[in-house]
Amino acid sequence: MKQKQWVRHAGLSLALISSLAFAAEEYKERGVGDVVYVPTPQIVVDEMLSMAKVGPKDFVIDLGSGDGRMVITAAKKFGARGFGVDLSDELLAESKKTAQSQGVADRAVFIKQNLFETDLSPASVITTYLLPSMNEKLRPKILSMKPGTRVVAHDYTMGDWNADRQKTLDVPEKKVGTAGKSHIYLWYVPARIAGRWQSQIQTGSRPETWEFELDQRYQMFDGTARIGDQKLPLRSTRLDADQISFQFLARAGDNSSHHEFNGTVKGDVIEGTLKRGEGATQKQLPWRAKIVQRAAGKQ
Repeated sequence: MKQKQWVRHAGLSLALISSLAFAAEEYKERGVGDVVYVPTPQIVVDEMLSMAKVGPKDFVIDLGSGDGRMVITAAKKFGARGFGVDLSDELLAESKKTAQSQGVADRAVFIKQNLFETDLSPASVITTYLLPSMNEKLRPKILSMKPGTRVVAHDYTMGDWNADRQKTLDVPEKKVGTAGKSHIYLWYVPARIAGRWQSQIQTGSRPETWEFELDQRYQMFDGTARIGDQKLPLRSTRLDADQISFQFLARAGDNSSHHEFNGTVKGDVIEGTLKRGEGATQKQLPWRAKIVQRAAGKQ
C-alpha cells in the first residue's frame, strides 16, 4: 500500500513537512505529479487487516494502492477479494504483476482511477494511508455506506470522527510521519439513528405509544424517552454499527422501574427486546421502533 502525500498540503507541522521532504527525495521517481509514494510496512499491512478482522467473505478496497501489497495480502493471507485504485501506471503494472506471481490475480484487481471518484459500495472493508485532509474529504462518502463497514487507516485520522479502536506499532524502519512508530485506526460505519422514533409498548391491557428523541454524533448518541407526561434521559447509550442499546428509569407511582433496550437498526426500524424491571420480577418483551422524523445529527 502507499501513502499519497500532497507535498504542498497547507497547514502541515514542521515535523511532517520534514518527513514529506525525506519521502519526496526517496520516492520521487515513483509518484505522480506532486504526489509522493510511501509504502506501508508489511507488518503494518498485516496488523491493519487483522484489526479489521478481514476474512474470506470480505471485499477490500484500498484507496491509493501503490505497489498493491494491501489487497494482495488481503487475498493471499486472509482469503478476501478486492481492488486497489491508483493513478500511477508504473505502480499499477507492478501490482498486477505481483498479484499474478502470487496466484491471486483473480481476487486482487487494480484500477487506474481517482480515489474520490471510486464506487465504494462493494466494500466491506476500506483501507487508506492518506493525509487527514484527504480522509476528511472521503468521510461523508464513507459514512453513507452500509452500517458495519470497517475502515482502517495508517497513521492519519478521520478528523473529529473518533476511532472505535486504535493501536501503535514499533516499526524501526519507518521514517515518514512519526519515525519508528505506526498508528493504526479502525472505525465501524454507524447506522443513522438521529431523529424521533415511536414504539407501541404493551404495558397493560392495551399498548402505549412511547417516543425516543435521539441525537447522534457518529457512533455516539444521547437522547430522551417520552412516556405519557414523563421525559426521561437515556443512560448507558451504545451504538456499534447497527447494534443499539440504552437504558432509562421510569417512574411508577413512588417507585422507579428499570428499562433496558437492545436492538438492531434496519433502516427506518429498530427491532429487538425490552427488559423491564430487575431480578426475579424482570420481564422481557419484543421491542420495535419506527422512525417518524429524521434529524441530521453529526453523520
